[in-house]
Amino acid sequence: MTTPTSAGELLRLVRTGQATTRKALLTRSGLSRSTLTARLDLLQTAGLLAEGGQEDSTGGRPARQLRFDDRHAVVLAASVDTMHAEVALTDLSGRRLAHREGPLRVADGPEPVLGRIAEWFEAMLAEADVPVCGVGISVPGPVEPGQARVTQPPIMPGWDHYPIDEYLGERFGAPVLVDNDANLMALGEHRARHPESRALVVVKVSTGIGAGLVIGGEVYRGVDGGAGDIGHIRLPGFPEARCMCGSLGCLAAVASGGALAARLTEQGLPTTSGSGVRDRILAGEPAAVRLAEFAGRQVGEVLATLVSVVNPGVLVIAGDLAEPHFVAGVREVLYRRALPRATQSLKVEIGGTGLAVGGAVAMVVESVFSPAEVDRRLTTA
Repeated sequence: MTTPTSAGELLRLVRTGQATTRKALLTRSGLSRSTLTARLDLLQTAGLLAEGGQEDSTGGRPARQLRFDDRHAVVLAASVDTMHAEVALTDLSGRRLAHREGPLRVADGPEPVLGRIAEWFEAMLAEADVPVCGVGISVPGPVEPGQARVTQPPIMPGWDHYPIDEYLGERFGAPVLVDNDANLMALGEHRARHPESRALVVVKVSTGIGAGLVIGGEVYRGVDGGAGDIGHIRLPGFPEARCMCGSLGCLAAVASGGALAARLTEQGLPTTSGSGVRDRILAGEPAAVRLAEFAGRQVGEVLATLVSVVNPGVLVIAGDLAEPHFVAGVREVLYRRALPRATQSLKVEIGGTGLAVGGAVAMVVESVFSPAEVDRRLTTA
């Protein structure tokens, strides 16, 4: 374990709750009292650290508590889905200060979509009097790690390599970070509800299908951002199912909300998206319920392999089809196909709302206030 010595590393310990008093920081860091004081003074002068209140004492003088000043800046976060978008203005701990959402078609292209999101951001900022430290965007397509641009997205026409960071960065004067929605849903779920989990998987089933993996507390993206792209795993027995990626037999072509919407339309029940499928399921439409159970079983076939490889402690089903009929289908096949060792400690849950927005906020805060970035800002201030 690296001994924390820099000001940025000290802030990380305080921000994550690992050490919240000067005494605890002295113990964890091994620094001299004078060096620790100098570095904490730097953080306090920069407005990153506050000191106040007292820790319960078992004897002697109570220790004053150190805390990350989570109100000295705000984060702008947006979750873009195929037919809908949600944005939030939050403080640095993720508390929502303002919120907007509404219908927005990702297929309309980057400038109409990002322009609308920017309008929502500006309306929320009109009520805030603190600087923006960063912008986080969740998109329903693959994103190359470290790049704020979508690469070859199957369901985002016109977005390939569009400079999202330049478009929004110029308007808000802050760094812009972009990631795939499943990745950010997994990060949001981990930080909000399962921070102790060493391996967590979120599967988003909406118009498309994708998975986000958090392993050892970090999002696992693979070499070029392709980790978790389970929607394009081929299923046997569906040679006629053409996927939007151009291949045949992909899981997404058989079991996604888009695929089910097309099947319902063929049966005389016009449905345009995964959210439309969900509406029909909630209304008790028998054909939609049957298709949800069928789709859950197909996803369960793929997840049996994923669970056997990753061995997660938590598996969350999220998105438009995250409802009991679909999840029952997943469970039916998953527990039958996977080895008992892989599932004996597994929790299968239905995800809540706002996961991608929460993940986008966490992505921004953990990047902007990483030890290296904090140290860089302090040395150039």
